[in-house]
Amino acid sequence: MEIIGIDLGGTNLRAGIVRDGVLQPVLSQLLKADGTRDEVMEQIFGITDKIIHRDVKAIGIGVPGLVDPVSRILHDVVNIPAINETDLRSILEQRYQLPVKIENDANCFAMGEFHFGAAQSYKSVVGLTIGTGLGAGIINNGKLLTGKRGGAGEFGMISYLGKNIEYYVSGRFFEQEYQTTGEVVYRRALEGDLEAGYMYEDFGRHLGEAIKLVLYVLDTECIVIGGALKAAFPFYARSMWETVRGFPFQRAVASLKIVASALPGSNILGAAALHLPAGMNGKFNN
Repeated sequence: MEIIGIDLGGTNLRAGIVRDGVLQPVLSQLLKADGTRDEVMEQIFGITDKIIHRDVKAIGIGVPGLVDPVSRILHDVVNIPAINETDLRSILEQRYQLPVKIENDANCFAMGEFHFGAAQSYKSVVGLTIGTGLGAGIINNGKLLTGKRGGAGEFGMISYLGKNIEYYVSGRFFEQEYQTTGEVVYRRALEGDLEAGYMYEDFGRHLGEAIKLVLYVLDTECIVIGGALKAAFPFYARSMWETVRGFPFQRAVASLKIVASALPGSNILGAAALHLPAGMNGKFNN
């Protein structure tokens, strides 16, 4: 079975065919995030038109905003304001005459890791996407948990140290606290720069506190970290774990797995996996 997966990000638009659970070569282009609704839609149509063919049976798409669980209308798409309040699913279904499923991009990331990546052997999973902001997708007892209005998992918005968690657990942390960028800090850390190492230790402590909050709420088995900050995981893992080990319920910590994603195209795979029947893991029926 072939399904098109689309990752609609605030910066890039990426799409690929998932054939029997394997992601084929991915197309990518810069997104006109501040463009008009018609401009954004034409980009989505354009990249889909390039890869669709007669054997494609469905389309899945991840978006950087909230998706109403009933109407599937998009809300709070801050980085692509022109598509707010858009029924993107119906537009795509009408154009391509295929079933379309649409979900928040962090939820798609969690789905990708649950079905094809580091979390395949777990039933309770949280996928944390750490980039410009902080997103989270929740798999609870093998099922995606979205909440009544599609906003489940928005841990980054919770108040923390006079601001919110996202302020301290995102790439903007380095800009706001150290007047530099995550890219610069990562490069310096690779070169063995001690100051960059201290910055990552600081970041890791804040991430550890966020993970403790996740454990209080969800008592999850596995946390997978994705987004731009996943590559730097070795630099902040130690201080993160030192903080997490302060969690009062030690049985939860002892069995907890925290890992950086190593799955290429996890968001695209997860978008396609939206079409998997409940209870299936990584397999598409023909």
